[in-house]
Amino acid sequence: MGAGRALTTGATLASKVMMKNLKTGQLKKGLFGFSWTYLFFGCWVPLIRGELGVAALHFLFTAVTFGIWQIVVAFLYNKQYTGRLISQGFVFSDSDVVNTQAAAALDVDLTAHLAHAV
Repeated sequence: MGAGRALTTGATLASKVMMKNLKTGQLKKGLFGFSWTYLFFGCWVPLIRGELGVAALHFLFTAVTFGIWQIVVAFLYNKQYTGRLISQGFVFSDSDVVNTQAAAALDVDLTAHLAHAV
């Protein structure tokens, strides 16, 4: 396990899981747990991560709900983001412990997920 990696999966910190796209070899950080970053920065988070459509929708929903959307989505965003990475062909490529924690937090069948990595 890498130095400085948080194992907290509660509402205090988001946890990281390294992910790899097997077709392109690209590495990205998947996240799970509460997103303090999203709570404070809202639609800027998906914008910086390159999800322009998601950022536009989140901006719209935040404006229409006078900020309530941003509070609610802080509990959901990391799970949704990592789910989108999985749907784009990324698989967990971290330590067994972190992969297991991420799979449990994201409701992913780890055995089936890692079978795609073979």
